[in-house]
Amino acid sequence: MEKLKSKWTDKYLVTDKSFYKKVMTILLPVVLQSLVNQGVNMMDTIMVGSFGEATISGSSLANQYYSLFSFLCMGISAAGLVLAAQYWGSGDVKAVRRVFDLMLQIVILAGLVFSVVTFIVPDAIMSIYSNEDDVISEGAKYLKVTAFIFLPHGISLVLTNVIRAIGNAKLGLVTSVISFFVNVFFNWVFIFGKFGVPAMGITGAALGTLCARVVEVLACAVYMIKYEKQLRYKVSGLIKLPSKAMLREFVRLGLPALISDFILALAASATSMILGRMGKEVVSAYAIVTVLDRMCTVAISGVSSAAGVVIGQTVGSGNEKAAQQQGYTFLILSIGIGIVGGLLVLLVGTWSIGLYDIAPSTVLITQEMMDMSAIIVFFQSIQSAMSKGILRGGGDTRFLMIADVLFQWCLSIPLGYLVGIVLGWAPYWALLALRIDYVVKAVWLVWRLKSGKWIHRARKLEN
Repeated sequence: MEKLKSKWTDKYLVTDKSFYKKVMTILLPVVLQSLVNQGVNMMDTIMVGSFGEATISGSSLANQYYSLFSFLCMGISAAGLVLAAQYWGSGDVKAVRRVFDLMLQIVILAGLVFSVVTFIVPDAIMSIYSNEDDVISEGAKYLKVTAFIFLPHGISLVLTNVIRAIGNAKLGLVTSVISFFVNVFFNWVFIFGKFGVPAMGITGAALGTLCARVVEVLACAVYMIKYEKQLRYKVSGLIKLPSKAMLREFVRLGLPALISDFILALAASATSMILGRMGKEVVSAYAIVTVLDRMCTVAISGVSSAAGVVIGQTVGSGNEKAAQQQGYTFLILSIGIGIVGGLLVLLVGTWSIGLYDIAPSTVLITQEMMDMSAIIVFFQSIQSAMSKGILRGGGDTRFLMIADVLFQWCLSIPLGYLVGIVLGWAPYWALLALRIDYVVKAVWLVWRLKSGKWIHRARKLEN
């Protein structure tokens, strides 16, 4: 019996205490950072919620558009994390700096493009998500200010995410805490009109977020320039063109991760478009469910981030056997977190709905969608740890990109449209249809892990 137990442990479970210590140094700050970020989102929703369903829906749908950029930044971060973690694991610090240069160059360009487009045509953007005039009008007010948020937020988001590749997860936590207090304070001032400032409603919420993001990027800049001692990054690298070798590795291992996360953003927007055409009550319910869902599943992002960094560094060092064992260990952790997350959604869901000033019909829709979300969370945990952490850290980004395209755009989105719009089923069934890719990918990616074909090392760059 002991021999069988030892054999199982050797294959599926890491027993080295230093491994778990390393995991926790990344996981805990990421979890706390996610809690703070979701706290900001919840406070935004609660504060604008006093203005009614149209305002909640307008801000929610405007933020769904903004999530296109956020997910793009996450994709840029993921591309940088894959390469930086592996190069850090192999001891090539110079290559890590080159990765930072390229990722920041990309996000600055993307931020400028989003800013210009959003400022020029906010109404046209909102009309994609809703056909209700009051929702479009409210959302356009929010987007007009949001146009100035893309650049500072994009830079800070990429910096705090990619720097995790060298084991530094504290920067993101510290800047998020600062951002939280700045955001809540200026939301209170601008939304409700304090200190002689006129009450601005939804526009005030956007201004509060802008203040928070500016402070956030300034804090990142000060830290990177004055206090960061491991990487010793130089801003002068931003004006240097990337080498051909770096571009080749970016295209091979990094670009598929960027595309995959941007596809996820497009899918999230498509989800909002489908739900947006089911009425403002459904949009408001979905916004409330999403905030709680993310609050209750913050540990998922922590495990995913830790898996990507730890496995990336292990693969970079050349120890593929250890990476395989670590992959199984993170899978076991994700299963446990999925169970706990689902239970939390069930336990906290009803209480959280009482925080919002919404109609009884919206309350009923929210409760039903909340119950369905509790089931979905289990599969979300597994597929997230696999796709955003384990397999991505191993460099299997091309396979993951194909899986995202296949299951999101050939299954979830068409099925969600059929159930929600064509058949007109209840919103909770539409939510399940739009999340069915979580279930399928959870099984599909575990099979990929078991195959052992997911490990791809980054090639050494010439000096």
